[in-house]
Amino acid sequence: MTAITDDENETGDHWDDGLIARRAGGADAKAAQEDEEETEAKEEDEPIGGAYVGPLRVRLDALRELVGLSRTRLDGKTLAEAGRVLDEAAARQRLSSRHTVVAIAGATGSGKSTLFNALAQVPISETGLRRPTTTGPIACAWSEGAAGLLDRLAIPPRLRRRPLAGGDEELSGLVMVDLPDHDSAVVRHREQVDRVVALVDAVIWVVDPEKYADAALHERYLRPLAGHAEITFVVLNQVDRLPGEAADQVLDDLRRLLDEDGIALGEHGDPGATVLALSALTGEGVDELRDLIGKFVQERDAAARRLSADVDAAAAKLRSVYVADGRTGLGERSREDFAARLAEAIGAKAAGETAEREWRRHASRACGTPWLRLWRWYEGKGLPGKSVAGAAVPVEDELTARQRVEQAVRTVADEAAAGLPAPWAQAVREAAVRGAEGLPEALDGLAVREAAVTRGRPLRPAWWPAAVLAQASMTLLQIYGGLWLVGQIIGVLEPGLLFPAMLMLAGIVGGPLVEWACAAAARGPARRYGQDAQRRLQEAAAGCGRAKVLDPIAGELMRYREVREQYATVSGKAGASVGPRPGIGGGGTVRLLG
Repeated sequence: MTAITDDENETGDHWDDGLIARRAGGADAKAAQEDEEETEAKEEDEPIGGAYVGPLRVRLDALRELVGLSRTRLDGKTLAEAGRVLDEAAARQRLSSRHTVVAIAGATGSGKSTLFNALAQVPISETGLRRPTTTGPIACAWSEGAAGLLDRLAIPPRLRRRPLAGGDEELSGLVMVDLPDHDSAVVRHREQVDRVVALVDAVIWVVDPEKYADAALHERYLRPLAGHAEITFVVLNQVDRLPGEAADQVLDDLRRLLDEDGIALGEHGDPGATVLALSALTGEGVDELRDLIGKFVQERDAAARRLSADVDAAAAKLRSVYVADGRTGLGERSREDFAARLAEAIGAKAAGETAEREWRRHASRACGTPWLRLWRWYEGKGLPGKSVAGAAVPVEDELTARQRVEQAVRTVADEAAAGLPAPWAQAVREAAVRGAEGLPEALDGLAVREAAVTRGRPLRPAWWPAAVLAQASMTLLQIYGGLWLVGQIIGVLEPGLLFPAMLMLAGIVGGPLVEWACAAAARGPARRYGQDAQRRLQEAAAGCGRAKVLDPIAGELMRYREVREQYATVSGKAGASVGPRPGIGGGGTVRLLG
């Protein structure tokens, strides 16, 4: 029997299919095989037929939506693995659903090529002492229609084989690939293993009693692929070299290592990796493995299991950028505090106090004595040499107000971003900063408009006319009593000081009393007027802050809520709790459960 080597194929020397051709019956069989291979190459692959069904379809759709929603928030490197899974899912969907691609991988000298030949029942892959023996992936398909799958694995036609005619029916649909050594000294060989292992539907890891605990295998392959346990076979080969109960002891230790790697073991009917011992050289345990592979292939769901595990792995890598640390969101208390900070920055309280004083000043003017009003008019006109120029607004006050606005925006942004994954926290802060552009100027405009309203003549209560009439009566009493006294002094009127003096005294005393009573009665309305002015300014500032800062923040939180829901579906936890929709008005609040 002659072994097929890559060197012969690559140099163009005489090529002979060895045992396959000779057992088929000479030249006629070889011609028939060539016709069969040509038919296979031209055959249309049977597609899976439409989209994936069941939970896998839902998760793939959610992953696609998740990537679309996240492109503007996450960098391409973060989403690369998710994009690769989607691409591979689409590529696998276009190829044959009747075939299951199983790779045989192992370390140097583990006997994987010998096991490959034993399963195929024909020496397809070269074995020997020369290392590395397998220099490229070699495939063996148990049925036709696998050309597209092998093209995807970049296995050239010259390295594609078929088992003996009339092979095992239970292996129909199996495409087995013998890989180079995963610990090969040749970098290209290791790269081929990594590439093919990422594309096949299942992997048989062949270990031997000497290297079954090799860190290169466990740390580079088994541990990262722990989530792919259902499509993983771990075979302890060369047990014929172990005496007595040593094989069972090594197998138990292998199971322990796999458990430490996080690989679920398929024991007692539980889903997980298949672990067994065999000897490819003597044939011990090979039939059992062949039966297990046959059942695995006939289930026709290995590709879906592989994709589901790939989605799990992609979700695990994305967890840190989608799952919040505890409860997050912008609550009612935070929005109220933000509005209060803006009101403080705009001087709403001072504006209310100013409005209250203005109201009381109008009341004092309307109800005060004429003599006091005359004096105030005189003061308003200004004394000679007195400057009447208005005081300029200190620059320090303007800077302080702007700093207060900026501090309020930073505070509410930090509160909204607290607990969010870093990319979304950054997006929330950036949205707040963008919205805050022009906020101080807008608040200044609100303050100016409110000041103009305050300077206008405030509404007078119903009792003001009566107070004015009473004050006018007191003034008339003063004037009448004074004229009466003057008339008596100059002899125009008959003497009698008591009555005119009483009238004049009543006017003099009554005027301040009316003014005092009006001032006391004006305190309540003035206070309410000032409070109304303060409330209007607070509401205007809150509305401006809501439109420019809180609404953009709520938009980012809504986007995070959407991607969080999609991530929950991708990770298979669609029932994960997410809080109510974010709202700015009313009592709405944003609560997202990480």
